[in-house]
Amino acid sequence: MGFPTHRMRRLRLNNTIRDMVRETSLSVNDFIYPLFVQPGAGKKDEIVSMPGNYRFSIDELVKEVEDLKRLGVPAVMLFGIPEQKDERGSEGIAENGIIQRAVREIKNSVPEIVVITDVCFCEYTSHGHCGCVLDQQVDNDATLEWLGKMAISHAKAGADVVAPSDMMDGRIGAIRQSLDEQGFHNTPILSYAAKFASAFYGPFRDAADSAPQFGDRRSYQMDPANGDEAIREVALDIEEGADIVMVKPALPYLDIIRRVKDKFQLPTAAYNVSGEFAMVKAAGKMGWIDETRVMMEWLLSIKRAGADLILSYFAKDAARLLS
Repeated sequence: MGFPTHRMRRLRLNNTIRDMVRETSLSVNDFIYPLFVQPGAGKKDEIVSMPGNYRFSIDELVKEVEDLKRLGVPAVMLFGIPEQKDERGSEGIAENGIIQRAVREIKNSVPEIVVITDVCFCEYTSHGHCGCVLDQQVDNDATLEWLGKMAISHAKAGADVVAPSDMMDGRIGAIRQSLDEQGFHNTPILSYAAKFASAFYGPFRDAADSAPQFGDRRSYQMDPANGDEAIREVALDIEEGADIVMVKPALPYLDIIRRVKDKFQLPTAAYNVSGEFAMVKAAGKMGWIDETRVMMEWLLSIKRAGADLILSYFAKDAARLLS
């Protein structure tokens, strides 16, 4: 039967009824907040292309994490800007590297918050690629050893979760084996399982100073046209030991998020990336959109698509609203 027996508007009459029948809801517990840490002290430098986001020195980073904890945000993802870069990304695995020191300070000051570390070399290498470069190409198998060492160094520093974002074949198995051999059997791996070679990463590369110095990353990140390949990537990472799988970016790939969640029923994350964030901020600044409503609508769409966890530069603002 159709109209007038069924009137869909009956359940939209007021806020209370709408809240009662809402199918999807956002919670502060859904969010992971990405943070950038830099050398020095007393530094909090705004990232021009990501308004409201900053490069923090470690002392300022701890203050930010304390604020996030008060808002109820349960987890942060750390990205490091090293003192210096070299061909091997040496600071990425150094005991006193920028991330390793940041993890220790956060866990000393705010032990309850979950610290997730990005496991990749693009922020630490002078060439800006995600691993070992030989003859102008990233050597997949040589990079696996590097990634294992980085993951161990993060776990030793106190990281709760490691998150490889490099897109090397076999990296999850290599990292799992490395962690297990060092006794870190209980350290989960959040895999960037379907990471696309996207045009939406520009502001992040500004923030982390991680743009490739030659070529691009399309030989290891995924072609945006390929959905079935994304499912195979996720399946392989699960087989190798991934505990959580992630789709990146989020908004152009809502279909992939839904397919991943439906097929694997594993905890699924989505990364609402820097370019997505910057678009909303720019349009909001111009007065073309209601920035707050668009922010919440976008985050809700990611959750509705099937994401259990959302990495977003909006997380702090959204947490304030949800609180």
